[in-house]
Amino acid sequence: MTMTTPTLLTLIRIALIPVLVLFFYMSAWWSNIACVAVFVMAAATDWADGFIARRMGQMSTFGAVLDPLADKLMVATALIMLVQRQETYQIVFAVSAAVIVGREITISALREWMSEIGERARVKVSWVGKVKTGFQMTSIGFLLYHEDLFGLPIARIGEWLLYAAAALTLWSMYSYLHSAWPVISDSRYHRSQSKPDNDAS
Repeated sequence: MTMTTPTLLTLIRIALIPVLVLFFYMSAWWSNIACVAVFVMAAATDWADGFIARRMGQMSTFGAVLDPLADKLMVATALIMLVQRQETYQIVFAVSAAVIVGREITISALREWMSEIGERARVKVSWVGKVKTGFQMTSIGFLLYHEDLFGLPIARIGEWLLYAAAALTLWSMYSYLHSAWPVISDSRYHRSQSKPDNDAS
């Protein structure tokens, strides 16, 4: 496998995950700022690897699989840590985080299956998914910072943005499943493709 710039950026994003965990559990006064910086850096590499892959024609099957995986690992790690730290509305917060992580796993599996049967176009990214991602990433950044800024309750704003992201997550998941349902319900795609062992003479 040839190491391309987009793939390298994606690997860097994965490598930033333990760095985020380290800063999150540090007791230094600047640890929350460092967490936000790492998270923003990861988001920047996400944008950069996609831009470079398209502009320079460096798209690959490996990169197409690794890129969304890196995103989901970063988001899931951040949400797990934030659930542990949450002090108010713990159940609502935990359920919202579980909805977001569960949706990512479900849609990833659906896209993989749809790709294998040549129907991936049915589950392409929608505008709802893009808006959801915007709310989600902003909320995680605010929650990682956690402290008030210029009199604004950043942590509380982050909470409400996360709840909005969870609602949009359910909406986008319904949209994807609705688009894919004709294929999911088609019995032709559920038959075994393997040949019986007694075919051999």
